[in-house]
Amino acid sequence: MNEIFNIYCDESCHLENDGIPIMLLGAVVCPVLKAREISIRVKEIKLEFQLPGDFEIKWTKVSQGKLPFYQRIVDYFFDDDDLCFRGLLIPDKGALNHGKFAQDHDAWYYKIYFQMLKAIFDEINRYRIYIDIKDTLGVRKIAKLHDVLCNNIYDFDRNIVERLQQIRSHESALLQLADLLIGAVGYHNRGLKGSQAKRTLIDRIKQRTGYSLERSTLVSSRKFNLFRWEAQAGE
Repeated sequence: MNEIFNIYCDESCHLENDGIPIMLLGAVVCPVLKAREISIRVKEIKLEFQLPGDFEIKWTKVSQGKLPFYQRIVDYFFDDDDLCFRGLLIPDKGALNHGKFAQDHDAWYYKIYFQMLKAIFDEINRYRIYIDIKDTLGVRKIAKLHDVLCNNIYDFDRNIVERLQQIRSHESALLQLADLLIGAVGYHNRGLKGSQAKRTLIDRIKQRTGYSLERSTLVSSRKFNLFRWEAQAGE
């Protein structure tokens, strides 16, 4: 039966010349009919830990004092069958050669976003995509990205990808979950060691997934799906 899903997308280290070699795109997916229920449950977990209901879950806020809360949030994600994650890791932006292949970073960005999302799409379902507001994506680029996603799956009438819009992360608990998960994958793949709390939380995610967070998962992996994308000769 046709079902509608919300996809909450975030990105990290996305600027072309930010001095950080890796880049990450990630998405948390849930049925649209479950989105409100999940948001309420996340708020309840915040209150259990004496945090305000509008406390914003962010990877940058992971600390020793808040580690039990973040561990509980990670466990909630893995225990809720209505939630899943898809991530795409680019380990070396420096390997890209846009000029050689007549593309700029924006054109490549649209292509790589499709690579991240195509594993989620199923032609029998419909999708509403929500993207965190970033300095790299204005209204024009959002419209272009919507066109690229639809054209690549021959969805010219937008019956599959019916919506793509920007939202602010503090307004969406599900977008905050995406930030947390891609933050963990990014921290691990950058080899950072400065925060013991973050390393402990990464270990929790590795334990719950059974994955290294460094390599591509099985294509069939639904709960936590990660694709390590390497620049090829044609990129």
